[in-house]
Formats: sequence, structure tokens, C-alpha cells
Amino acid sequence: MNSVNLLKSITEARHLLRKSEQKVADFVLAHPNDVIHMRIVDLATEAQVSEPTVVRFCRALNYDGFQDFKLTLAQGLASNTSFEQFSLNTRDTVFEFKQKIFDAMIGNLMSIKEQLDTSTLEAAINALAGAKRVEFYGFGASAPVCTDAEHKFHRLKVNAASYSDPHMQTISAVSLSKADVVVAISQTGRTKDLLHTVSLVRETGATVIALCPSNTPLAELADIDIHIDLEEDKDLSTLMSSRVLQLVVIDVLAVGVAIKMGPGVIDHLKTIKRSLRSLRQNDKRPPFRRADDLDRDV
Repeated sequence: MNSVNLLKSITEARHLLRKSEQKVADFVLAHPNDVIHMRIVDLATEAQVSEPTVVRFCRALNYDGFQDFKLTLAQGLASNTSFEQFSLNTRDTVFEFKQKIFDAMIGNLMSIKEQLDTSTLEAAINALAGAKRVEFYGFGASAPVCTDAEHKFHRLKVNAASYSDPHMQTISAVSLSKADVVVAISQTGRTKDLLHTVSLVRETGATVIALCPSNTPLAELADIDIHIDLEEDKDLSTLMSSRVLQLVVIDVLAVGVAIKMGPGVIDHLKTIKRSLRSLRQNDKRPPFRRADDLDRDV
């Protein structure tokens, strides 16, 4: 667990703690960088609690003691120090908002990497590798992710399709069988049209894999829910990193399926690469000639 997840866990568990332990939680959340340099007596003094209370706080979060807790916090902070969520300021220079966007993206990638459950990914990969047909559903910013996923899985010789139109999704949904898999992709997990088509998919017995936030209606409908939980500035809808994270998770699933299918698929990918060479421009282009050189030729 990195520091982002640790601090999030403290926030989520705070209401379950005793009042004295909540004082420790509040201090840690407000001063995480200071805590990693403190002794247990220092933290107890700053939080105005006893040392045993600090120990109980750590154990409530499933740590053996303060040193174990502090080590996890320090390791996380060391790798995530500069990767914080950003808020847009109209006075920002290009350099400043470029830095903010890239740092936020890197931070989100690191956070989701830690959050992704390996057993859930394995279940999704097994379902996809064994599917007769794979279809990707998504709307809005998730639609191009579905198109990209269709392309990736086609290259693996998987019978794949993507739909971002509600009518086509409905037709697809009622045409599925138990041997098929649908991957439903959503930044919110609450899009009504997507929930409707996924409900239709469930009636056919096909497997539903969802890429969406946890504790959402879509996650509850899915057989396999891959959580992508982000804390982003909701006013910056065009700058959200959810789409990039969805693309990375699709890459993980595609690589997993390729490995599952064995060496033959690697040979197939090499064949595709060779066949595409004729569609690319030859790098051996004539050297660039300036206008005055052309004038001398006339």
C-alpha cells in the first residue's frame, strides 16, 4: 500500500475509530510528512493522546505497530511527493499547468497500479481468453477507449467489437450468449443507457466485466468489477485522467490474454507487423532542397 492509499484508508476508517484514535488520524492526515520523522512519544504529544492510543490506532489499520505504519507512510511519500492532484489557476503559465497535468497523471497511474487487485485481473483475463465473442460498451470519453480495445483484441485474433451508440448496444446485448463477454467502461459507473444495456446482458448469461469506480451501480451489476477510483477536480472534465487509466488497464488485460493464448499469438503479431510495412512511407526520402537550390536548377 502506498501513501495515497494509506491516507485514503485512514479517511475512510476514521468514523470507525475511537475518539482518541480519531485525534491521531486527524494529525496524520494533516501532517503526513512530519509524522515520518516523529517518535511515538512525539506523535502522542502532538495529537494530545497517550502512546498506547497511537499503537491502537496503528493496529486498527492492520499494522503491527507505529514503526510498521511509519515505514509504509514514508515509502509512499518518497515515491509520490510531487504527484498531487491539481487545481487550475487562470494565472498559471503553460509551463506550470503542463507540470500540474503530468504530475497528476503520474500520481494517478501510481495510485491505480497499487489499487488494482491481481485476482480480479486474473479472473477478467481468464474470461476474456475463453470468450467466444468480446464486446466493449462505453459512452462519451470512454467510447474511444472501447475503440482502442477492439483494435487491440482484433490483433489477438479475438472476435471483438465496440459500441458507443445506445441502439447498437441494445441490439448487441440481446444477441449475446453465455459464452460471450462484455466489457463495460465508464468514468462514473452511473450512465443510465449503459446500465440499461448491461442489465440486458445479464439476462443472456454473458459475463460482464466493468471498468468503473467502486460502489457504483455499474460495479454492482458486473460479474467482475475492476475498480478505477480517482479523486479529481470535477470542474476539469476535459482534463480528467480516467481515460488514460482505462487505456492502461485495457493494455494489462490484452497482454494477459496474449500470454494466456500462448506463443502462437506472438507469431501472429509479428505477421501483422510485417504485413503493415507496405503501408508505411519509406524512410529513404530525397534530401530536403531549399527554394534557392530549385531556382538554380531552372
